[in-house]
Amino acid sequence: MTSDGRMWIGVGCGVAAGALWGLVFLAPQLVREFTPLQLAAARYLAYGLFATALIAPRWRRLTRGLGAREWGALVWLSLLGNIIYYVLLASAVQLGGIAMTSLIIGFLPVAVTLIGSRDQGATPLIRLAPSLVLGTAGILCIGWQSLGSIDAGLRPGGLVGLACAIGALASWTSYAVGNARWLVRVRHISSYDWNLLTGVVTGGLALLLLPPALLIGAQSHEADAWLRFAGVAAGVAFCASIIGNACWNWMSRLMPLTMVGQMILFETLFALLYGFLWERRLPTTLESVAIVLVVASVLACVTAHRAREGDRPAVSPP
Repeated sequence: MTSDGRMWIGVGCGVAAGALWGLVFLAPQLVREFTPLQLAAARYLAYGLFATALIAPRWRRLTRGLGAREWGALVWLSLLGNIIYYVLLASAVQLGGIAMTSLIIGFLPVAVTLIGSRDQGATPLIRLAPSLVLGTAGILCIGWQSLGSIDAGLRPGGLVGLACAIGALASWTSYAVGNARWLVRVRHISSYDWNLLTGVVTGGLALLLLPPALLIGAQSHEADAWLRFAGVAAGVAFCASIIGNACWNWMSRLMPLTMVGQMILFETLFALLYGFLWERRLPTTLESVAIVLVVASVLACVTAHRAREGDRPAVSPP
């Protein structure tokens, strides 16, 4: 496959992952009567069950080559990219709203791209500057009215929500870079199976969340509320964690980390679109400009990588 072919397939996988991951911003709004901890525990228990069922036929063959370092990495990545990240993200959405949270999480591409630019053979940062500037401008447009409005400023728990969003940003940036490095090291394991192994470990860790999830902020709920909660948790687990993560890992093996960073913009873009649907409104002028800037940022990043002589996609994931 040509370098261009790999790149455009990677972009397609990045768009698909972003569309599915954008759902995680909407889920906390759909089940507001449940705590973020309960939603995280349910989502990742479901993720673990799905992953276990899918990987069971190949379990012995896949785990034969895994040592203590690989299992340790899976535990750490599961905590950073799933458990810790989603508890913080769900808390940020419920306390600060979708727009504010998507603004902060939207800086993921900048953080990951800056780190990726230090990789050997990476596209020089100067070539990526236009893409970074466009992406940052788009994210600032997204959050300008949200953070500048009186309502957002007076929203109870807004500062706590902001802190949770920043924590989620740090957690997932660490996961993105760490997972990228590990996908390079475990070339004998497919990106799909690496995701399933992560799911099995995440499901095990989610069991530890059950006691606090059931005790902290626990309330009685009607049967239909529990059914809706179970449906949202299972739906997010399958769509975002099983399918979305698989698309992301596949994309990560087709692209260098500097390009991978820009693909995270699609998660922010789709989170915004789902937020508009949830609020039953059209985007404002600033939000429309932001969407154009985000798309332009990704196209500029693709152009920068295609223009580089001899640029070969490095094996790197989130």
